[in-house]
Order: sequence, then structure tokens, then C-alpha cells
Amino acid sequence: MSLISRFRLDGKVAVITGASSGLGRGFALALSEAGAKVVLGARRADSLDVVAEHITTAGGAVTVHRTDVTNPQDCDTLAQSAIAEFGRLDILINNAGLGSAVPALRETPDEFRSVIDVNLLGSYWMAQACARVMPAGSSIVNISSVLGLVKSYAPQAAYAASKSAVIGLTRDLSQQWSGRRGIRVNAIAPGYFASEMTAAAASEKLETFISQTCTLQRFGQQHELDAAVLFLASDASSYVTGITLAVDGGMSTH
Repeated sequence: MSLISRFRLDGKVAVITGASSGLGRGFALALSEAGAKVVLGARRADSLDVVAEHITTAGGAVTVHRTDVTNPQDCDTLAQSAIAEFGRLDILINNAGLGSAVPALRETPDEFRSVIDVNLLGSYWMAQACARVMPAGSSIVNISSVLGLVKSYAPQAAYAASKSAVIGLTRDLSQQWSGRRGIRVNAIAPGYFASEMTAAAASEKLETFISQTCTLQRFGQQHELDAAVLFLASDASSYVTGITLAVDGGMSTH
């Protein structure tokens, strides 16, 4: 197998959660371009259809299912749909996530739990569902955040706690599944990328924070994150498991 071909995903099937917009939409397009058949899940079914149309227009194979990752049954259904539609499941991009920015003394129990429910528990239920049907040689990529590693410019206790927990979850699932089942489990910790979420939070304060804490002094672009996700999803990273790869322009090195 040539070096470049190890980054290809031909013949593989990938599930991407949170695929209706933002980074998840980008991951779906990128993995399809690399040759994977893709199974897309998100709460917004209409937006999923738009992403699927882009993929089919480009010649890719795709199926979509409305999925709430806080519901373990929905997670099982999404994983099983990959088997039903394409006969196998090789890759999970555990991307579904919920952001928040609430001062800790004002954050309600329900607000805190809602973020943990999606970002941490949803990642766990989805990983469980996929690992049950994945063959040896498969890959799970959990999407954490640089805020699981460093401080934020905003009050984000629930988000930071959930993304730190995803890093711990990644290490443990790697320990349990990589040797015994042949399923590699890694995480990506994105920094600040141009997306719907960062556009909603855009401010002079955020720009200043990035310029002072990010070595590259700018937002990341989708293609820069896609490349890292493709590396961990593909056979190019066959000897990599249990790690968290920061793709943050150097923010976590400050």
C-alpha cells in the first residue's frame, strides 16, 4: 500500500454525528471525498438532507437519519443503519456537541446537564453503539476541544468540563477496545475554527483572546481540521490510539 493510499477511505463506511452543519458538515464532505460511504446523523433532518444532496451531487454514497445522541436507542439505530445500508461500519466521527457560555453562579442544573448530556454522554452512547458492530481495524474519533485543555475567554464550565471528560473517555475506551477488539479510539481538540458556533460568539474580545493565546494568531479553517480527522480515521494512523491531537494553532502550548 502506498503512503498516499493509506489516507484513502475507499470501501469504508463512516458515521458522522452532528453532521447537519458546521464542522460536522465539513467532516462528512471530507470523508466522502476520501472515498468513504457516509451515514449522517443530527437532530435537524432538513439540514441533513442538504448535506446529503451535496455529497450525492459530487458522486458520493450517503444516507441520513435524524438522531438525538442523548437517546441511546437513536445511537443504536444510527449504527445499525450503516450495516443495513452499506453492510459494514468502520469509522465513527463523534462530533455532535452543544456549546454554552453561562457564568457558573447563574448556571442552572438543567443548563449544565444538557451540555454534559450531549457532549459526554452522547459521545459514550454513540461509541458503544458503533463498537458493537465495528470490525477490527476500525477507528473512532471523538471531537473534544482545546477548552478541554486550556482556559476559555468566556465562562464555559459545562462545556470545558464535558470536553475534558471526552479526553478521559477517549483514553479509557482506547485501553478497553484497541488491543482486545482492534478498534482505535482517538480524539481531536480543535481550537477556534470559523463556524456557525464561533460566528455567533464573534466579538472584539474573542479576536483579542485569539491573537494573544494562539501562536498562529487566527481562526482555523475547516480544511485544516478535516486533514487531522482524516489522518485519525484512516489507516495512515494505524499505530496511533488513545491520544488527543490538538489542532489549535498552538493555543494549548501557551
